[in-house]
Amino acid sequence: MLLRVSNLTVHYGKAVALENVSMEVAEGSVVTLVGANGAGKTTLLRAMSGLIPATSGGIWFRDRKINGLQAPKIVEMGLVHIPQGRRLFPYLTVMSNLQLGASLRNDKVAVKQDLDNVFQHFPRLYERRNQKAGTLSGGEQQMVAIGRGLMAAPKLLLMDEPSLGLAPLMVAELVPVIKYINERGISVLLVEQNVSLALGVASQGYALQVGRIVLEGDIEKFKTSEVVKTAYLGR
Repeated sequence: MLLRVSNLTVHYGKAVALENVSMEVAEGSVVTLVGANGAGKTTLLRAMSGLIPATSGGIWFRDRKINGLQAPKIVEMGLVHIPQGRRLFPYLTVMSNLQLGASLRNDKVAVKQDLDNVFQHFPRLYERRNQKAGTLSGGEQQMVAIGRGLMAAPKLLLMDEPSLGLAPLMVAELVPVIKYINERGISVLLVEQNVSLALGVASQGYALQVGRIVLEGDIEKFKTSEVVKTAYLGR
């Protein structure tokens, strides 16, 4: 198993943000984590990537327990987090933002190849490579955020609400992008409030409510679940 989370509990002060959360991501898969705003999705990703500490429980990546490791070390191992809101460096160029994604890598030939691959898949970024990232549209900024994540050579890519703030046309473009990433042999854990998008690309899923997993399994189970229909699809 590429990623395994076991009985993970996280507190913010005295408040419980996650309680006894367990989940898995198999190598080569696309797994989605869905839930309403405030359910704990972002907290879970931040715990996985070493940005916040867990109160109890464990996180294993490639058979190594990563609780307590610093975020750069986790990135070096191949677990890469594309945060909610993109978090670009707005006054740096597109090229500089992409190159920062590879800042922990030493193989210049492989980095150049990955940069070429990003530009090949996102030709708009090549056209705007010398433009400041903060002047791009929301959709273009999301492309930069995804490209920067790919430049870190991930084995598992954590994508936190990539559709947030995007026009419907741009949201539709995310489906082939996620499929392209997965076809390159990169596993994806997709966190989304847009459940229609999530169900369109994932093979396995987990639903989070108030810090607890309330549903898990094959994506077909999610498509027919009354829990998902009522809570997340508005039916």
